[in-house]
Amino acid sequence: MRKVISAAVVLTMVLCAASAYAHKEAKEMKKGILLVAFGTSEASAKVSFEHIEAKVKKAFPGVDVLWAYTSDIIRHKLAKQGEMILSPAQALAEMMDDGYTHVAVQSLHTIPGEEYHELTMTVNGFKAMPGGFDRLILGFPLLGAQDTVAKAVDAIFATLPKARKANEAVVLMGHGTHHPGNIYYSAMNWQLQQKDPNIIMGTVEGYPELGDLIAWLKERKTGKVWLMPFMSVAGDHAKNDMAGDEEDSWKSQLIKVGFSCRTVLKGTAEYDEFVDIWVGQLAKAMAHF
Repeated sequence: MRKVISAAVVLTMVLCAASAYAHKEAKEMKKGILLVAFGTSEASAKVSFEHIEAKVKKAFPGVDVLWAYTSDIIRHKLAKQGEMILSPAQALAEMMDDGYTHVAVQSLHTIPGEEYHELTMTVNGFKAMPGGFDRLILGFPLLGAQDTVAKAVDAIFATLPKARKANEAVVLMGHGTHHPGNIYYSAMNWQLQQKDPNIIMGTVEGYPELGDLIAWLKERKTGKVWLMPFMSVAGDHAKNDMAGDEEDSWKSQLIKVGFSCRTVLKGTAEYDEFVDIWVGQLAKAMAHF
């Protein structure tokens, strides 16, 4: 008998709670955009993020735009310099506390790699919180689907140096990863070389790597190589690993084996052609509100 009464009490409490939840005051819609990048501590590279923010604010006037970095190392480095940048989880928690009801989280990563999938798990965690956001959507990174791969290829051709001649090679430096998302670089390579066989995409931490690029360049028998970053910002990798004067930089290694090199130190987010792809991904997310 006691168990029956206890069960009845619990059921009554659940029904009362459900009724209260169903009849709670509707919150006024408050939209927000959270831009999430790997991050940078290079002051000169932040022009890329400023460019993105300006384009986003123009596309979505009146909507608050906030930032978060996924890199713990960069956030801690900036904190020591007095600049506080939140992680995606911290930023979403603050937005929830501040009463945002509809939030679009836009990834500014290049591929759906490890950083993007960790961001996906964070967003899904906040989606599961009762009484949280009414709507929480995550936008795809730059290379999120076949259509954006094709758009990124077009953007590369639109931003090639005007001084580059057709018989000169162009080597693009991507970050690369051991995550399966690295396959997007291969997809880019195939499409690039359908349009221009003298362009190739390499990576710092994935495939193809520098040794593969050198072998490919020797087969092309080209004397001049243009080096360009395929990263949102021209930060440490672009300045040091690609264009640095150290012996192990891509530029130094290419010069060592007989190529002449020209470097371009502009991240993809400095070009409208690439930023428009990210803004397009964000627009798809915002369309769900």
